Amino acid sequence: MKYVSTRGEAPILNFEEVLLAGLARDGGLYVPERWPQLDAAKIASFAGRPFAETAVEVIHPFVGTSVGREALLEMSRDAYASFGHAAVTPLIQIDTNRFVLELFHGPTLAFKDVAMQLLARLMDHVLQKRAGRATIIGATSGDTGGAAIEAFRGTSNVDVFILFPDGRVSDVQRRMMTTPSESNVHAIAVRGTFDDCQALVKGMFNHHAFRDRVQLSGVNSINWARIVAQITYYFVAAAALGSPHRRVSFSVPTGNFGDIFAGYGAKRMGLPIDRLVIASNENDILPRTLESATYETRGVVATTSPSMDIQVSSNFERYLYEASNRESSGVRRQMDSLKQAGRFELEGQVASAMRVDFAAASAGEDDVARTVRKVLEDSQYLVEPHTACGVHALKYCLNDSDQTVPQVVLATAHPAKFPDAMEAITGQRPKLPERLKSLMSDKERFPVLDNDQAVIETYIENNARAGTDNHA
Repeated sequence: MKYVSTRGEAPILNFEEVLLAGLARDGGLYVPERWPQLDAAKIASFAGRPFAETAVEVIHPFVGTSVGREALLEMSRDAYASFGHAAVTPLIQIDTNRFVLELFHGPTLAFKDVAMQLLARLMDHVLQKRAGRATIIGATSGDTGGAAIEAFRGTSNVDVFILFPDGRVSDVQRRMMTTPSESNVHAIAVRGTFDDCQALVKGMFNHHAFRDRVQLSGVNSINWARIVAQITYYFVAAAALGSPHRRVSFSVPTGNFGDIFAGYGAKRMGLPIDRLVIASNENDILPRTLESATYETRGVVATTSPSMDIQVSSNFERYLYEASNRESSGVRRQMDSLKQAGRFELEGQVASAMRVDFAAASAGEDDVARTVRKVLEDSQYLVEPHTACGVHALKYCLNDSDQTVPQVVLATAHPAKFPDAMEAITGQRPKLPERLKSLMSDKERFPVLDNDQAVIETYIENNARAGTDNHA
């Protein structure tokens, strides 16, 4: 399997190279040259199988010869052994033919763990084979950072630097990044927004001299391995609900477009998905784009679902590339327009394709609170604000849909990650699992730095091991 950049001007790479590269050198994102296909018999065989085994069946076609099947299975079993539920991503019914897919049973209580735990093992495997080191940088609006630091803490071949917007993540999210004491993990608070953090990461990847000096790699969903690992749970959930003999719809809380692009990828691989619903909060750039065919950034509004407080959805570039029949020149024009003017127009065929491929809805803060209380009243089930956006969007977009089609909301985080918001909405303060009981009292360590690429690069070079003679 080979991978090409959405902007068409970077080298074609294999999976191992894409895993370590993260962002393409032309500023684009890597996608597979072709989408592997899983037939009906293969999809049906996933029902009842361990999650780790299904993951191998879904992921291995993307890996090719870079990682052997047995090695991949060993890594997959190891990655998911630490999850707090035997099913890894269990389905919970909350209404007639409506389900929640719990993706928060990993070590940091967020869906990012599903991909990150495997990504860390894949990257360590490849670096050991190459006798190399890597410096990982990432931006987080809340959950990616904790998942990355947890997955890579203590690894001998990787240093991790995570940028997060100062004061714009929950206390639990921040502490999951700032309390680990291992010397190879670093959380950096940036005076700015998540979009500022994301722009800094892209800027560092496009500063090729710096990138090469510290052997830069990425773990945001710009890294293709993140997306491919997330495709797994769409197949797992659908098979449990009768796929491929039944179509299934999914509502996906998303800010950076990575999680829902994984659902799109599952559909391209042959999973019979009926509808994919983009669920946003008040930062509604994706629903606005679907309605108006214009992608236009606005100011970021702070909400109770901070992981979706985003205006620049990086993975949307991957969808633009696919929906435009892989015409990279158009993608380059649109990304240039976004950089210069903060907006671009969708070409006719892309706008039409998007309206076929997705539905979309946004939830205001009142909608979120009302949805949390309604689900709790009707089913005695507590959803946190991101998941509530998913429930709201599902009902808004699919209430009149075929009632024989199961509808699944992706529950992207545990309610205990947002105790203040949950208490304000419900009067209940959800407790952290016992294994995290010391999180709120453990010592934190993190610098607060200016939104300045040179400042961030200096800090990373002073603290990274890759590329330094004394750690060679």
